[in-house]
Amino acid sequence: MSQDTKPFNPGEVRAIVASLQQPAVFLNMVSDWPALKWDVAYLSHLINGKPLKFRIGERMMNKVPQFETHCEYVQATLQEFLVWLHGEPDLPPGPFSSFPRSQYWAYADYKYIAMTFEEKAELFQDVIWSDFGFPGRDGRDSTLWIGSEAANTPCHLDSYGCNLVLQVQGRKRWHLFPPEDTSLLYPTRIPYEESSIFSSVNVVNPDLEHFPRFRGARPHVVTLRPGEVLFVPRHWWHYVESLDPVTVSINSWIELADDDEARVGEALTRTVVCALKSADLCHDTASWLNTTEVAVTSHETNLHYVNLAVQACLDKPKIYPASSTKSGNHPVRGWSAFSKKRKCDSGEGAGQSAATDAVRSPVKEKSVLTPSISFGPNLIPVCREADAAVEDSVSSVSEDHNNSLTNNLEVNNYRERMDCHSKPAGTGIHRTTISTDDLLNCLVHPDVIRLMTEILLDRHSSH
Repeated sequence: MSQDTKPFNPGEVRAIVASLQQPAVFLNMVSDWPALKWDVAYLSHLINGKPLKFRIGERMMNKVPQFETHCEYVQATLQEFLVWLHGEPDLPPGPFSSFPRSQYWAYADYKYIAMTFEEKAELFQDVIWSDFGFPGRDGRDSTLWIGSEAANTPCHLDSYGCNLVLQVQGRKRWHLFPPEDTSLLYPTRIPYEESSIFSSVNVVNPDLEHFPRFRGARPHVVTLRPGEVLFVPRHWWHYVESLDPVTVSINSWIELADDDEARVGEALTRTVVCALKSADLCHDTASWLNTTEVAVTSHETNLHYVNLAVQACLDKPKIYPASSTKSGNHPVRGWSAFSKKRKCDSGEGAGQSAATDAVRSPVKEKSVLTPSISFGPNLIPVCREADAAVEDSVSSVSEDHNNSLTNNLEVNNYRERMDCHSKPAGTGIHRTTISTDDLLNCLVHPDVIRLMTEILLDRHSSH
């Protein structure tokens, strides 16, 4: 399909992405992309024996989110993944042999294409984000996701940018919630991952006794099919699950003008989380630091990140819209060249370097000239589910799942907390009611971090 026959030209898509404030699905935009042939069998041939890290999770449904820190991990090739998927008994057991398919799922997530295909740079051109108004953006700026049925990403929001997601193979169901629902989703930074704020709620099987405000959440649900591209606006929460035996998707995070301030907030969050959790002797690092983070950074390093982020904000020219000087609107800050790695994985993936980021052109969230969005057969809005959707999702869960309110992990964590907070022998037993994580959920709540960022930037901009 030539560019002339596509429903939107690059400029039109860029304008839509810049102004659209709800998730939407683009149709008939990628039929000529070579990346559409990137099914698992084809990728297995391309990678040719290169091992990938797979996250292994349990299919068992309970009311606790299955965070990445609760999963197992194996190194395996895509050939071994396919053998496991097809259940071929005549082949030797591979790295997945301890994980029966009926009980577990596997997910090769966050695989940066630039690293996965570093010896096949010509494949970067198979991904053509320039069709969406981003010249030069291709596979180098994209991430690959390969999963089995039931593989999922826990509900979270991304601190930076917006998101474009191409579905290549199989179907994925996206559960999305607007930024205004943040308090209803009980945000937490444990497990800690730079740029990801997780929800304490298992949004597909919520514990409404412990998280009653979730009843007011407004889920938007869509099933993404091969050849479709989902747009996820800034700060929309999302939980993603694979519906078919195998799924492949490709995404790219698009920079936004407000990412400057977000980097300050993330640097502040890292400083507070690392300081408090490093002083908490109750938990080892593996229990709170997400596997996408390489290591705990020192306080000195974290302060350095704060200084870099603040300075990057202050160094960018302030752009005042024509109406802002009289109306008192805040200036729109430019996009920063300072960028930490969005996702880290030792030996596997890295985000954009600051040098590469510096030449990127950010999307401004709110344009002075906002075009009208015409939804139709090629741009489908992701609509809100009925108000009763949350209650229906609760009643649809089987009784045996509902009865397993406390799994072994919860019991073990509870015992560890009690043992850690016990007083020495002879002084009696004292159990604290406020833990380090409780403090952190207050101190690094998105609203608190937002206010801290504003105060810090205001104080230093006046110097």
